[in-house]
Amino acid sequence: MKRLFSILAISGIMAFGTVNANATTTTAVTTVASATQDEAPVAEELGFHQELKKRFIEGGPAFMGIVLLCLILGLAIAIERIIFLNLSTTNTKKLTQDVEDALASGGVEAAKEVCRNTKGPIASIFYQGLDRTDESIEAAEKAVVAYGGVQMGQLEKNVSWISLFIALAPMLGFMGTVIGMIDAFDKIEAAGDMNPALVAGGIKIALLTTVFGLIVAIILQIFYNYIIAKIDSIVNDMEDASITLMDLLIRQKK
Repeated sequence: MKRLFSILAISGIMAFGTVNANATTTTAVTTVASATQDEAPVAEELGFHQELKKRFIEGGPAFMGIVLLCLILGLAIAIERIIFLNLSTTNTKKLTQDVEDALASGGVEAAKEVCRNTKGPIASIFYQGLDRTDESIEAAEKAVVAYGGVQMGQLEKNVSWISLFIALAPMLGFMGTVIGMIDAFDKIEAAGDMNPALVAGGIKIALLTTVFGLIVAIILQIFYNYIIAKIDSIVNDMEDASITLMDLLIRQKK
C-alpha cells in the first residue's frame, strides 16, 4: 500500500510537470507565430491548472477561498489518517502464530515480549490481555474489550472533521450561488431592463462556486470512504484476533 501511494504521488508530480511543459511550449509557439505572421491572432490554449486558476479567480476570493481551505484541511486530515491506518495494519495471522508459539515455548512473558516488539493496535490488545492472565480469564477478556474500544477511538480520530468538510464545501458553493444570483438581480433592478451583459457576471460566479464546492466534496468523499473501509477492516481483524487470544489463554490455563 505504501508503494502504491508513492507511485501515485510520483505519477501526479510527473503529470503536473507535463502539463506545465505543455503549457510553456504552447505559449512559446503562439508567441513566435504571432510575431512572424500578420494573419488573424490565434487564441492561446491554457493548460489545465491555468484554466483552473482562472476559473477560481473568476469565482471570487470570498467563498472560493473558504472552499479551498476546506479542501486543504480535509486532505491534510485524510492523508494523516491514511498514513496512521497503514502503519496500524498488522499481519494478524503471523502475530497470532508467534504469540501461540511463544506461549508454548516460553509462557506468558515470552508472548508479551512478542507483542512489545510488534506495532499496531492488535499487538497492544494482545499485550493487555496477556498482562491480565495472572488474575483470571474474565479479567483478561475485560481488558481486551476495554482496550479495544480505546484503540478504535484512536483509529477514528479526526475522521468526523473530514465528513464536516464534505458537507461544508457544497453548502458554501450553494451560498455563493445564491449571493451571485442576488447580485445579478440587483443589477437588473438598478438598470431597469433585462440586459444579459448585466447579469452574466453574477450568474457565472454563482455557477463557479457551486462547481468548485461539489468538486471538493467529491474528492474528500473518496478519501473518506477509503478511510472508513480501512478502519472497518482493522476493527474486524481486532475482533477476530481478540477471540483467538481468548482461546489461546483458555488452552494455556488448562
